[in-house]
Amino acid sequence: MLTHIFNTRFIRRAFCSLGLFTLFLTFNASAEEYTLLNVSYDVSRELYKDINAAFAEYRLKQSGDRVTIQQSHDGSTKQAAAVIAGLEADVVTMNQQTDIDKIASKGLVDKDWRKRFPDNSAPYTSTTVFLVRKGNPKNIKDWDDLIKPGNVVILSNPKTSGNARYSYLAAWGYALRKSGSEQKAREFVSQLFKQVPVLSTGGRAATNAFIQNNTGDVLLTFENEAFLIANDLGADKFDVVIPSTSIEADHPVAVIEPIVKKKGSAKIAEAYLNFLWTDTGQEIIAKHHYRPRNPKILARHADEFAKLELFSVNDIIPGGWAEAQRIHFADGGLFDQIYKKE
Repeated sequence: MLTHIFNTRFIRRAFCSLGLFTLFLTFNASAEEYTLLNVSYDVSRELYKDINAAFAEYRLKQSGDRVTIQQSHDGSTKQAAAVIAGLEADVVTMNQQTDIDKIASKGLVDKDWRKRFPDNSAPYTSTTVFLVRKGNPKNIKDWDDLIKPGNVVILSNPKTSGNARYSYLAAWGYALRKSGSEQKAREFVSQLFKQVPVLSTGGRAATNAFIQNNTGDVLLTFENEAFLIANDLGADKFDVVIPSTSIEADHPVAVIEPIVKKKGSAKIAEAYLNFLWTDTGQEIIAKHHYRPRNPKILARHADEFAKLELFSVNDIIPGGWAEAQRIHFADGGLFDQIYKKE
């Protein structure tokens, strides 16, 4: 009798173990390996390094999928042009919507891409601030100080860099709202660019000119880039100056449809971008001094972000980004007219 009971229990345990083993095999058999390419703008390297590692860990635990995310970084408009020219991105993570619109105009992104994800497909925002030498020797406090004689301003090229387009429009918006005159705004921005000795193609290149080559008195860049430098790279060398007002910078994302269809990576690409809205993703975003969309997480980190009046592109240019691109940044537009090398 005891032998019979022992054998019965043994058989049940064996079948139970076999079932678990079969389930394990089934789970792993359904797991996949993916490699995604995220084509992004110039100053997002540190952010996506952390996002990629967190998403890979999350996906492995969730489904067993092994995901490797490769990165490409440069000025956002250069990146958009590269994707249009054939760079096989699974996703793009840009710093303004016009670059994704250009990609969409070629049929590479869904025309309704803004509706694909929450918040018009922009998981975080930033703004333009000033980075100065330690102690602020030129006493730069607001936009008007940038155009004082002798002050050398560093920023990238608005024709190739979304970071620089935001800086340009922040300056335009400041002058326009102060004077109420587009002519005065044009004069202010024209004077500002007379203070710029050279235009880099992307935001990180401008940063390198300022911090490594010791060029200029003030760097105009995204808030996250300024605080990265001041807090992590040179607390003893640089200070961040918050102007009285600046522009709100949305950072949108999109899936490159023909590429994910070709590679069979559509679901994982969408999951990767959706991860940016998870609590984990939003916390990483806040850690890197971008402003998360989740109001609770933003409130949790409120003390880490500059307090200033923000305006949008729509607030200063009727028609928003489409008109801003046509009027200011298209070939022959206002930027081409005002920026002339001495």
